[in-house]
Amino acid sequence: MGLGANLTVVLHQTRSPDNLGAVARVMANFGFSRLILSDPATYAFRGAERLAVKGESVLDRMAVARDLPEALTDCVYAVGTTSRTQLRGRVALTPEEAVRRLAQESARGRVALVLGGEQRGLSDEELAHCAEVLVIPTSEVQPSMNLAQAAAVLLYLCGREGTQEPVPEASEPGARMGTLGALSQRMQEVMLSAEFLNPQAPEHVLHELERTLMRARLSQREAELWLTAFKHLGRAVKRGASTP
Repeated sequence: MGLGANLTVVLHQTRSPDNLGAVARVMANFGFSRLILSDPATYAFRGAERLAVKGESVLDRMAVARDLPEALTDCVYAVGTTSRTQLRGRVALTPEEAVRRLAQESARGRVALVLGGEQRGLSDEELAHCAEVLVIPTSEVQPSMNLAQAAAVLLYLCGREGTQEPVPEASEPGARMGTLGALSQRMQEVMLSAEFLNPQAPEHVLHELERTLMRARLSQREAELWLTAFKHLGRAVKRGASTP
């Protein structure tokens, strides 16, 4: 199906109707239609139609998710955007590299381009839900970009990538992030019970393991197998803990 059919644009904690409308217009410019609002800062988006010139159909089909994991549930890969150059444990991709990865991963299923809210962008915790991070290089005079401007730069590149030779579809569908999220939750429960994780701060090690799973490019079948294995391990650990 390729990038054009499989790209989801996720706007996290968006608060401006103008930005929403402008992003919808840019999506229409370059032939993308799947938009999800993740934990929007407001639901008063009535003014978005004013700037969504010929992008009204994008707004009509727009979905709303409770949080970022829910927005990414059926995606196999996500890239998060940030203007920060200092990233803990992450190496940022260039826009061109990120779009190329989106195109490659779209052969395995739906992929997501995640843009943060206007006030603070995406936090480290939110970026942890994304397999990769991208930074648009800008001048030191004004290092941050408006949300709609950043979307325009990236969707132009996505549209151009979509005109290249299509990537052959994978033999098996990629692991959906909803399944990987369930696996991560089960892993955390088991590893806490086994005293592998620090109960006061399990996130650091857990996020490293989650990124390892993302890099492994598991198929959906493989992810479900791992999930079943950890369910059985969890029961075994509980039985061992209850045995005197």
